[in-house]
Amino acid sequence: YQSRDQVCLITFQGEAADVLLPPTRSIAMAKKRLETMPCGGGSPLADALQIATLTGLNAQKTGDVGKVVVVCISDGRANVPLATSKGEEMDFSDPEIDPDSKEGKPSRKYLKDEVMACAKQLGAAPGFNLLMINSESKFVSTGLAKEIADAAMGKYHLISGASADAISEVAKMGMKDLK
Repeated sequence: YQSRDQVCLITFQGEAADVLLPPTRSIAMAKKRLETMPCGGGSPLADALQIATLTGLNAQKTGDVGKVVVVCISDGRANVPLATSKGEEMDFSDPEIDPDSKEGKPSRKYLKDEVMACAKQLGAAPGFNLLMINSESKFVSTGLAKEIADAAMGKYHLISGASADAISEVAKMGMKDLK
């Protein structure tokens, strides 16, 4: 081995993020899990960043991992608050609740602030780097993914029409830059 890298897969869809594959050296297992990875639904992005940070810190504690590179593929648009991801109730008297929401959902600003706080925590963790791959079209890009990368002091790439090959190539290039 030239490198004894490990890979971990964390999905974020629906209401919460989930560790689909804990840190492992098994590329075959990672590939198999990637092929069956669920997509769609809500985007609990703050939860995903928080779980990625905790998973990376735990891997560092074992001594098997020095540097942690988080590759996040997203448009940066969170729509599930941490409270929902953690199974907690939202405080409906909170001024951050969207006044136009009949369900008492948080405002876009509240969701963005949560994600930015989690990105800053990830970026502040020793030995951590974020590679943010923006999967939205450059014509409708909101810039949120770039802001997340900046908050984590990470790298950013926009891939329009994100094919598996394009994502793989950008991830390889980005990880070389971060090592």
